[in-house]
Amino acid sequence: MSDIVKKGQPDGLYVLFFSEMWERFCYYGMRVLLILYLTKSLLNGDADAALIYGAYTGLVYAAPILGGRLADKFLGYRLAVIVGAVMMSIGEFLILGGGEQMLMVGMGVLIIGNGYFKANISTIVGKLYKDDPAQRDAGFTIFYIGINIGAFLATTVVAYIGETYGFQYGFALAGGGMLLGGSIFYLGRQRYSAAEGLNITEEGRKPAFLGLNKVTVVIIGTFFLIPACYVLIQQNEVLEWLLLGLFVFIAIMLVRAGITADQKEGAGNSVWQNRMIALVIFMVINIVFWACFEQAGTSLTLFADRNVDRIIMGWEMPASMTQMFNPLFIVIFGSIFSVMWIRLSKIGRNPSIPMKFALGIFQLGIGFLVTMIGLQFVNEAYQVPLLILVFLYMFHTSGELFLSPIGLSMVTKLAPKAIAGFAMGAWFLSFAMANFAGGKIATLTAGHTEDGITLTLAEGLEKYTSVFSNLGFILLGIAVLLALLSKPLNKLMHGVK
Repeated sequence: MSDIVKKGQPDGLYVLFFSEMWERFCYYGMRVLLILYLTKSLLNGDADAALIYGAYTGLVYAAPILGGRLADKFLGYRLAVIVGAVMMSIGEFLILGGGEQMLMVGMGVLIIGNGYFKANISTIVGKLYKDDPAQRDAGFTIFYIGINIGAFLATTVVAYIGETYGFQYGFALAGGGMLLGGSIFYLGRQRYSAAEGLNITEEGRKPAFLGLNKVTVVIIGTFFLIPACYVLIQQNEVLEWLLLGLFVFIAIMLVRAGITADQKEGAGNSVWQNRMIALVIFMVINIVFWACFEQAGTSLTLFADRNVDRIIMGWEMPASMTQMFNPLFIVIFGSIFSVMWIRLSKIGRNPSIPMKFALGIFQLGIGFLVTMIGLQFVNEAYQVPLLILVFLYMFHTSGELFLSPIGLSMVTKLAPKAIAGFAMGAWFLSFAMANFAGGKIATLTAGHTEDGITLTLAEGLEKYTSVFSNLGFILLGIAVLLALLSKPLNKLMHGVK
């Protein structure tokens, strides 16, 4: 990082780095404890808890679509981030009230706050740079490190405090982290003041009614979305149809936008139309990958709690803390992968985007199949060694690095400039659908029968490994199919690499 700093990164980057680091500390702090809080403290069944988790994380990823739009048109990026930070802090502290209702209300506030914060702080980072792509890439690399440090701290410190001393202390710590991040963002505002679009827009200053301007009306109106989140988390089937309908609608709109772009350019070979079809296909692939990857916060955490021997030299690692392996491996492997792609490009061996997606899904599948090896080392308590989870997360993280970093860049290359923002929103929607689908998949590992009878540890281990291995084989099949289709997909992309 020191070499990059010497090349003159803007001071504001480091304010945004620490703000985002603590926001991720808040988000992952909530997420790392959620499934255990639902099952152990609120006594929800595994399946119900997984559906609540999936609905919450799905809405968290959908919210930035709205948060980014409102900031663009009314609030400006600075006020949007501040409102988001305050709301996320409030959301965490509301959960401390205890009980499922307070959890649902707190999650609703967290969802809306995340929509404002997450959508716009990355935009501010981009606005710090003018015409230097290399500096921008270096800046986002530093910013990405902040994200993973925050995730690592949450999955170690918050996880340990929450499980050792009480869930309420973990949630309070996460809320305190968000307050710290918001304070850093506000107090350091002069350092990133050169970024465009920070201030309330001209449209936002216009009067609306009752002497209130549009910004005030938007912020007040935001709080009315909290009950909607509350309902959608509880009524999972409504959210399922809503997400599916929205996906179909957006897919049609993307293809139509591609056709319109072709007509404007007079292209006779449907270049933009084909690229939009490719984007929709990649959105489906993205959903498949992340729906399985996000088992980390649900079924894999419950698996760790019940069927993994977590004792290390006499100390028992909290089950939620096993989620730390993912951000840890990202920090270890991230720079290695960056260098690897550059060197492969120089010798002309860098895999195409479809092939990278295929290889990423293949490694995700291998990670799940590692659990089958664990069956050869089961102890008397029907637990597999902790190393099984370590290797599982290692393969999952390497798969993530094949797929995740190129996703956002790919969208900007595939989409016509006129709909770049809309296409990015569509890409985020695929993450929302993936997280919701991940909750559905996690219900397959529920630790009870259809009659509500709790499974024994032996039966639970058999169920977990059966579901995980089936997921692994399915993912390997999808990876092979995608590899076979890589050439037709490359043709649809018309030269985008």
